[in-house]
Amino acid sequence: MFHVGGARSALYNWAVARQSGGRFVLRIEDTDAARNRPEWIDGIISALAAIGIHDEDPAFEGPYFQSHNAGRHREAAEGLYAAGRAYYCDCTREQLKERTGSEHLGYDGFCRVRGLGYAAGRALRFRTPDEGETVVADLVRGEPAFPNSAIEDFVIARGDGSPVFLLANVVDDLDEGITQVIRGEEHLSNTPKQQLLWEALGATPPVWAHLPVIVNERRQKLSKRRDKVALEDYLAEGFLPEALVNYLMLLGWGPGGDREIMPYEQLERLFRIEDVNTAPAFFDVRKLTAFNGEYLRALAPAQFAAACVPWLVAPYAPWRPEAFDKDVFEAAASLAQTRLTRLSEITGYVDFLFLDEPVDDEASWHKAMKEGAGDILTDVRAGLAAVAGWRAEELKGVLLAVGERHGLKLGKAQAPVRVAVTGRTVGLPLFESMELLGRDRVLARLDTAIRRLAGRGAPR
Repeated sequence: MFHVGGARSALYNWAVARQSGGRFVLRIEDTDAARNRPEWIDGIISALAAIGIHDEDPAFEGPYFQSHNAGRHREAAEGLYAAGRAYYCDCTREQLKERTGSEHLGYDGFCRVRGLGYAAGRALRFRTPDEGETVVADLVRGEPAFPNSAIEDFVIARGDGSPVFLLANVVDDLDEGITQVIRGEEHLSNTPKQQLLWEALGATPPVWAHLPVIVNERRQKLSKRRDKVALEDYLAEGFLPEALVNYLMLLGWGPGGDREIMPYEQLERLFRIEDVNTAPAFFDVRKLTAFNGEYLRALAPAQFAAACVPWLVAPYAPWRPEAFDKDVFEAAASLAQTRLTRLSEITGYVDFLFLDEPVDDEASWHKAMKEGAGDILTDVRAGLAAVAGWRAEELKGVLLAVGERHGLKLGKAQAPVRVAVTGRTVGLPLFESMELLGRDRVLARLDTAIRRLAGRGAPR
């Protein structure tokens, strides 16, 4: 699944590429067979497309596959060995622990001067400079410096000869002409090692930008084991891609001023990677939900109705497919649009229109059906049966009159009617809902509720 942090990084890369007339390069780093499946690759590509990053744009390049460049990775490893920048090592973890007295200390350079050649099981280690420091040019964090003496001689090829990610990543960047790398701050610790590899391969390192970590409400780094982090999950809940893009762009950066909700094109024009913060960015689901509500309300009615369609069919819709009425739904959609914060909520707002009976929500029933509810329903039923037309204003007039006779304001008088007709205490405007449901069905549902209150009908 596509992590929202990866989506944020992708959007920042996309913005910089398009601003500068450059290219956004999609590379699938697929050398780990256990983490590589075709459907996962398709998921990455479709998730990127959902947030507006796709191969139809001239700024998009790829996808490239790291596994296709394995020959160049091995060639680079062999070249570093031949140049004396790397050496073979046959030390085991147990031997290192025995020499250093700790399993947490880095490699001690034991094989540096042993002059070992290639043999199965021997890893190839990069020879880190003993003195000086490696300075990383970072557009977000300035120029952090890493003492070379603190960087161990790290492995660049495994005992079977296959290059590790650090080397493969650098070689791919070189071959693909990468000039700028924008990624999460968890990769910052790898950067001096990668930069040393760039220099050892005779190339100028790219400009780096390490983005702030994204945290949950407890200020813990977002974790797929603990938090909802998959972009696809938010899309499946009915968050609009435009709202997600807008919100993700603001995780670590802001356009200035009070306005936050704006289309991507405007955010892209204002975005400057140098203005990204270093402080952790809080992924506030409530704020994202509020953003989404704003975007939903801004849709044209036809757009909103069309966006709801996936939640009007199985497995979301609880009604029989033949019971669905497109015209009735479109009329109800205009009532629901101002109330939804996620598109998935539409099912619960309109289900009463297409179910044979309203949902049986016990909490709503007991809340609304207080003493005297039966009398109110009986009077309302009689008043509605006598209405000449069936328009919302006429229906409201009946409820007003019944409420006045019982000494109740409209809100109190309509509470049991709403539950009898829709099954819930909250929902779409009651009188417009009753108009859409139709005279016969409304009266039948009132009759059912009256019988239930009188004990002549078993609870549903």
